[in-house]
Amino acid sequence: MAAKPLIIFDCDGVLVDSEPISLAVLREALATEGISICDEDARRLFLGRSLATMLAVVKQDFGATLGDGFLERLRRELYARFRRDLKPTEGIAEAWTALAAEGYGWCVASSSQPERIRLSLEIAGLLPRFEPPIFSASMVENGKPAPDLFLYAASRMKRSREECLVIEDSLAGIAAAKAAGMRVFAYVGASHAQSSDYRAQIAALDPDLMFDAMDILVQRAAKV
Repeated sequence: MAAKPLIIFDCDGVLVDSEPISLAVLREALATEGISICDEDARRLFLGRSLATMLAVVKQDFGATLGDGFLERLRRELYARFRRDLKPTEGIAEAWTALAAEGYGWCVASSSQPERIRLSLEIAGLLPRFEPPIFSASMVENGKPAPDLFLYAASRMKRSREECLVIEDSLAGIAAAKAAGMRVFAYVGASHAQSSDYRAQIAALDPDLMFDAMDILVQRAAKV
């Protein structure tokens, strides 16, 4: 019998509903540097991307160089907001329990820093219950939309790209999974993914499935 696929979960917007919080904090922090950016442009430029990419975009598009002090203030405010407001994605704990019962393995591969990923999962009650292997864009040369992170995660988990199924919510993440030659399911149930324009952009990347509830993932994973 063929091995069940390794499921590689993005974190922000897939396991936790964090993107609206993250983008709001980022926009507020940029405003203190004299950089005004609307919510739509923030999503387009930064959703699913690493802090290193964010810094590069700000320098290229706005001509501003943001130092370590900016990043430290950003993280401090973001983590405080997470502790106050962050929630797990509805149904994710039940989905992981069901996937484990069916013999699936999984890991987390996120553009965020390792400490942020662990904090998010801990606040959401997922880390102490499941303790999934965690991989961060800080571990590879190029973040999403490059395939490096997903290929690294697969290698560390000793699985081929053909044996992997990526769960993503962002344009950059879906592009990265496809560049890695992996199957990808697009989760569009998070609060930032409700607009028809955003869903149309996701659909244009031709993921193997678009779904908006974690019980659907459990059903469809069995058919991969």
